[in-house]
Amino acid sequence: MIDRFLTRIAGARGFAAKLWVLTRPYWFAEERQSIRLPGFSVGVKECWIARGLLATTVALSVLIVYISKLINSWNARFFNALQDRNADAFWSELGIWVVLVALFIVAVVYRTWLMQLLTIRWRRWLSQVYFRDWLADRTYYHMELTRRGVGNPEQRIEQDCNSFTSQTLSISLGLLLQVMTLITFTAVLWNLSGGFVLPLFGGINVPGYMMWAAVLYALAGSWATYLIGRPLVRINFALERYNADFRYRMVRIRENAESIALYHGEAVEARRLGGAFTRIFATWWAYMRYNKRLTWLTSFYGQAAVIFPYIVAAPQYFAGQIGLGTMTQTADAFGQVQGSLSWFVDSYTQLAAWKAVVDRLTTFGEAMVEAKCADQKSAIQSRPQAKPELTLDGVDLNLPDGTPLLRDVSLAIRRGEAVVLRGPSGSGKTTLFRALAGLWPFGSGRIATPPAGSRVLFLPQKPYLPIGTLKDALCYPDPSDPVPDTECREALEACGLWHLSPRLNEAANWSLVLSGGEQQRLGFARALVYRPDWLFLDEATSALDEPAEKHMYALLRQRLERTTVVSIAHRSAVAAFHDRQITVDPAGKRVLSEPVSEPLSLTL
Repeated sequence: MIDRFLTRIAGARGFAAKLWVLTRPYWFAEERQSIRLPGFSVGVKECWIARGLLATTVALSVLIVYISKLINSWNARFFNALQDRNADAFWSELGIWVVLVALFIVAVVYRTWLMQLLTIRWRRWLSQVYFRDWLADRTYYHMELTRRGVGNPEQRIEQDCNSFTSQTLSISLGLLLQVMTLITFTAVLWNLSGGFVLPLFGGINVPGYMMWAAVLYALAGSWATYLIGRPLVRINFALERYNADFRYRMVRIRENAESIALYHGEAVEARRLGGAFTRIFATWWAYMRYNKRLTWLTSFYGQAAVIFPYIVAAPQYFAGQIGLGTMTQTADAFGQVQGSLSWFVDSYTQLAAWKAVVDRLTTFGEAMVEAKCADQKSAIQSRPQAKPELTLDGVDLNLPDGTPLLRDVSLAIRRGEAVVLRGPSGSGKTTLFRALAGLWPFGSGRIATPPAGSRVLFLPQKPYLPIGTLKDALCYPDPSDPVPDTECREALEACGLWHLSPRLNEAANWSLVLSGGEQQRLGFARALVYRPDWLFLDEATSALDEPAEKHMYALLRQRLERTTVVSIAHRSAVAAFHDRQITVDPAGKRVLSEPVSEPLSLTL
């Protein structure tokens, strides 16, 4: 029992530490935001804007509690006027009620509005932190490469950041409001309830017995809620994960619609979607079971709370010790105290979902840190150099599990040179290609990359085409606005995409609109527009026929004379457009470098 208790304390401390790590940075954020005022704007640190909004929200919470206390006092006067049949006092108190309620509504509305404003500002800041860290230093790539990825990072950034900011503010400010309400109305209830004599041991006088009744009632409900609803934390975490996986599978179908249609893979995908939803169904069934138990308790608890204060106050009322107005005021104060103490009962479902969100965000952050550390601890030392060349010195390349792939690779690629990388499938060409690009962290040795600031472009087998206008896709990764439309159209026509020239400013998901060959042609047109110093092509013409392939490479050598070209290609005709050939020998785990004009000395 003691060990279990200590484990729970340690878990609570761990959660508090996670929560502090997630929460603290925003309230000390140094980024400046522009605030527009009549006639001018001023730059203010984000942390001061956040603190100002929070302070105003807290001040409105204090005002709400104070008005609630005034309404509680009004309650006694109003019902006493009814009991005494005092019409003048009745109408006077009704006018006071109108003013109090108007002030209460204004405070509630603006408190809600300011909370929403603070929520969206915090969400914007937190989302930017996460997606910048995710994209920085190719963390998104290394997380997948090192298998340190977490499921559905897009959901963590979009949905969980939104849930965390809104739920954190709702829970914390709601708790603060209930604490202030508890302090205020505990004093009121203590003064109103008087003493009560328990018929034990000759009579025990209990001062402020209504307050103690409210405390005991709330504690009993909170403890029962915790026992019944505890599994909901784990279930909410699993439910979010399974929903995200189900959604991601459908996104994958949309992104690969043509391939699935060609394979007639609809039945397979339907089975996979059905299996993914089966997990959602089973988890939701567990959620229903525990939520039903919790609803039984909370429904009874809430309904009993309506009548319970009248039952407790009834002995004093029937004994003539208090009037009707005092009884209703006491019941209202009891309800305020009991409601504040019952915050845990009322918020347990939200707390369970909130803890799941905190766990998901912290595990995502930890996974990004691990991926960055793994990249920084890479035994391959990759640094820019002053000379305009790419050099590998004694580089050993391994698979992520440590299996040796290539040994003692030493070569240099000079500026303006065209080099083709060849070898059988699975020999390690793509891994060597990634090492040349500085992407592969597994191995040892030294890689001296081109000077910092060099323009480098990679054309993979399937080019990345962002959703947007065709011009955006063509100019990627540069912004498209500075590039003249005439230059873009000329590049498209030179690569055989003259039919796309009129659609330059049309927005679409071009990876679904264009065929594989058209996408690869667009990749070459992108190279003509980007004009890189170093161009890496990984089977970038695999979807083209041989004449079109020759035309693309001839176009590169003609238009980009000073560009260094490094290609992976299987077709021997491509080698004629390169100065040198690097051949991967999978048997000896080494590479050979030789001029293209000479016959190969190694048969693979």
